[in-house]
Amino acid sequence: MKRFFAIALGILTAIGGFVDIGDIVANAEAGARFGLAHAWVLVVGVVGICVYAEMAGRVSAVSGRPVFDLVRERLGPRVALANLAGSLLVTVLTLGAEIGGVGLALQLATSVHYLLWVPVVAFVLWAALWRVKFSLLENVFGLTGLVLVVFAIAYFRLPADGAELLHQATHPGPPSGEDWGTYWFMAVALFASALTPYEVFFFSSGAVEERWTSRDLLTSRINVFVGFPLGGLLAFTLMLTSATVFHPLDMSVDSLSQVAMPAAIALGKLGLAAAILGFFAATFGAAMETGLSTGYTVAQYFGWNWGKLRKPRDAARFHTVVMIGILAGVAVLFTSIDPIQLTEYTLVFSAVALPLTYLPILVVANDRGYLGDRINGRLANGLGTVYLIVVLVAALAAIPLMIVTRMGGG
Repeated sequence: MKRFFAIALGILTAIGGFVDIGDIVANAEAGARFGLAHAWVLVVGVVGICVYAEMAGRVSAVSGRPVFDLVRERLGPRVALANLAGSLLVTVLTLGAEIGGVGLALQLATSVHYLLWVPVVAFVLWAALWRVKFSLLENVFGLTGLVLVVFAIAYFRLPADGAELLHQATHPGPPSGEDWGTYWFMAVALFASALTPYEVFFFSSGAVEERWTSRDLLTSRINVFVGFPLGGLLAFTLMLTSATVFHPLDMSVDSLSQVAMPAAIALGKLGLAAAILGFFAATFGAAMETGLSTGYTVAQYFGWNWGKLRKPRDAARFHTVVMIGILAGVAVLFTSIDPIQLTEYTLVFSAVALPLTYLPILVVANDRGYLGDRINGRLANGLGTVYLIVVLVAALAAIPLMIVTRMGGG
């Protein structure tokens, strides 16, 4: 049982990264419009985040310090400031989208407009991050997010054309009615969602919060190689059920209620209730991750006390930044921008910021001064280099594709 709960950090990080509000709708939209033609992107994304999360967890476990702290020390304040600026902007926008996503889940459950829920969600989020222990947060929301397995169960209750779905997955490309520009825009967005910068900063800082040492490297790897593939699998089930229900009808998906339909069709009210609970847990978990990550990155850059391992009064500036991040996210939502649309823009900005995040991690993970003989091996460096090239291509392509396709609208 202790080993089971030890992977809760990885589960929370993975569900928050792979199944936040944008990913929930993006995967369902990809399934509806393209079938399983983007399934390969999820595989590429899972492998990529596993490669860099393993580095981040190992760096923190061996050095006892979070990655962002070492990036500033190893590469200097200017490089770290560029990293901070890019990741903080993306993280705060994502935080706003996640708060809105929780509001949308509550709207689906209560029929009360999501904007009326936003102040309540923001207050509960702030209170939880201020007072509740880190281990309780990761266990409750990480494990509750697993309720999204309802979509895997739903698939086996739906009338599916397995041969056609397999053909879509093994023959990637746009179906009739779609073009290559839109196909690649969706691919870049899904890839960026898998490697969102806050994921590695949260995972690395969480390792310090959990007081991991070199003796916990096995725990770190279990978190990475169980948690992240599990998050990717849950994201795939959203794409799969959407491809099963909507793609044959040439229907699109652009709301949370539509995403839940396959579970409701297959399992009735119980399936719908489980889907709503899963949406709530995943989006609130992602809101916690992004909220804490705003405080982690800023506090670590300036050398302040940080984290939930300290009493709030001993890390007051860290908690102040978290509160400001939450308020900024709420302010963005009160412009009346749709949370799903906000996340779509955030994924584009995330793709652009990815090189600023992952190159420094690769550098630090090869520094013997921090890791001794625990530095990257040939496999980690080989995969890390390949993914840096992929990340750079995605960063260069994101904005041109956004403009040409009008945010994937064709």
